[in-house]
Amino acid sequence: MKTSGSAVWTGGIKDGRGAISTASGALQAAPYGFSSRFEGKPGTNPEELIGAAHAGCFTMALSLILGEAGLTAEKMETKAEVTLDKVADGFSISAIHLDLQAKIPGADKAKFEELANKAKQGCPVSKLFKANITLTTTLL
Repeated sequence: MKTSGSAVWTGGIKDGRGAISTASGALQAAPYGFSSRFEGKPGTNPEELIGAAHAGCFTMALSLILGEAGLTAEKMETKAEVTLDKVADGFSISAIHLDLQAKIPGADKAKFEELANKAKQGCPVSKLFKANITLTTTLL
């Protein structure tokens, strides 16, 4: 399977503007730039998109792993907090913290944490990163 995303950029780093799109059309010329990435202004940024992708991948992987264990989630909600740090040669994503809240009938806390950690290690997006990936879980 292959898919793609694209970006267009015009101008300099601080005064320039970009637009990010996905092949599916889920994002169509979503604006991004220096101010949305580093100054908290409106628009998206690569780290936000990475967080959404990681949260989605992890949660979907956990759904598979739960099914293999005979469990089905009533609801799972994952937030991925991506840390971008200044380093000697520029910037680096140093950490991603996944925060999962889930309602899973029949699951006990120990089994839930075991399966969630298995999903954290096994999801394809987790495997992509060199960053430190941490996880907190809340079983509702």
